[in-house]
Amino acid sequence: MALENYFSILKKEKKPKFKIAREKGILDKKIKEAFRILKRCRLCERKCNVDRYKTLGFCQLPAKMLVSSYFVHLGEEPFFVPSFTIFFYGCNFGCVFCQNYTISQRLEKAIEMKERELAKIIDKHSYCKNVNFVGGEPTPYLPFILKTLKYIKADLPIVWNSNFYMSEEAMNLLKDVVDVYLSDFKYGNDECAKRLSNVDNYLEIVKRNHLIALKNGELVIRHLVMPNHIDCCSKPVLEWIAKNCKKAIVNIMDQYRPEFRAFEYEISRRITKEEFEEVISYAKKLRVNFIC
Repeated sequence: MALENYFSILKKEKKPKFKIAREKGILDKKIKEAFRILKRCRLCERKCNVDRYKTLGFCQLPAKMLVSSYFVHLGEEPFFVPSFTIFFYGCNFGCVFCQNYTISQRLEKAIEMKERELAKIIDKHSYCKNVNFVGGEPTPYLPFILKTLKYIKADLPIVWNSNFYMSEEAMNLLKDVVDVYLSDFKYGNDECAKRLSNVDNYLEIVKRNHLIALKNGELVIRHLVMPNHIDCCSKPVLEWIAKNCKKAIVNIMDQYRPEFRAFEYEISRRITKEEFEEVISYAKKLRVNFIC
């Protein structure tokens, strides 16, 4: 059954992975390693190798935890609702169509938080089904997120909501901590990824991380259908998922809207009903385990 471990935690039949890692002393080792990496940052595949205590890499984020907002999220996948969602500041992508561009492009003010403070806020929302780390992108904050887990009392499953451009070192840190990986699988080729999100080697890295996630936890994949990107992106993404991620749940999303700089590109409109139906029909043909 999909998300069997996640539902077992909700039923109080199991503990979240981070609680087990904490009891075994594994979490402390991961925290120490994560802060060591921060001094030559290789948390994402940009691998800027900068000391973020002294200078800034591509994400332009210093060695501190910056939160944009947090609230009880009632949207998207029904099995996650209500989700206590924490939006971290900044991103390691440069998506021209970002719907949260004021966060990802650091155009609004952020809230600096300490780990104990965030843990207390999470505990106050223990009635939710999970704690959902998102952004922007949570990966640049991985050391601080791991340290926050050290102080959480609530038995909430951890959802890692990411663009999946993490380094293998980051994936190893997430192992035995994350209960559900929630990926954003955008592109079916590297050219679209470079042009629209300014990332290199997208497919190799994202595919690798999906396979690691499936090995280490449970996986839900989001794919946002974009106008004029059915054949180049949606269909290849679904083909790869059908072949390699049979145990994953795929959320095929129709809520694309042009934001930020999208009007400069071929994605300057919403998708049509026909485009979305074409993608859904293809998913059915491939027997993808999807929701929409």
